[in-house]
Amino acid sequence: MEYLTLREICDATGVSRRAIQGYEKAELVSPAGRNERRHLLYDAKSKERIELIKLFQQLGFTIKEIRTLIYLPKDEQKEAIRMRVDKLSEKKAEIDVLIKKAYQLIESMK
Repeated sequence: MEYLTLREICDATGVSRRAIQGYEKAELVSPAGRNERRHLLYDAKSKERIELIKLFQQLGFTIKEIRTLIYLPKDEQKEAIRMRVDKLSEKKAEIDVLIKKAYQLIESMK
C-alpha cells in the first residue's frame, strides 16, 4: 500500500495543510501512521475522503454539515446533495439574470 506524506497529500488533492489539519480536528480524516522521520502518512482511503470533503465544501456545505453528511446512509446523502445542487441551480439562474442585466446596462451606456 502506498502512503503519502502531508505535503504529498496536499499536492495530490489541492487542499492546504491547514485545511487537512482542520479536517483532522473535526474527525473527518485521520493519518494512517507516521514514517521513520515521524511525518504523517495518508493512505488511498484518506486521499479519497479528503477529495470528498473538498467537493462537499465546494458545494457549500460547512464542516459541521459535512460531519453529519459523511456518516449518513447513501440515500440520505444523495438527497442532501440533490437539495444542494437545486439551490446552486437557483443561484446560477439568479446570477445569469444579473449578468444579462449588467450587459444591458453596459450597452445602454454607449
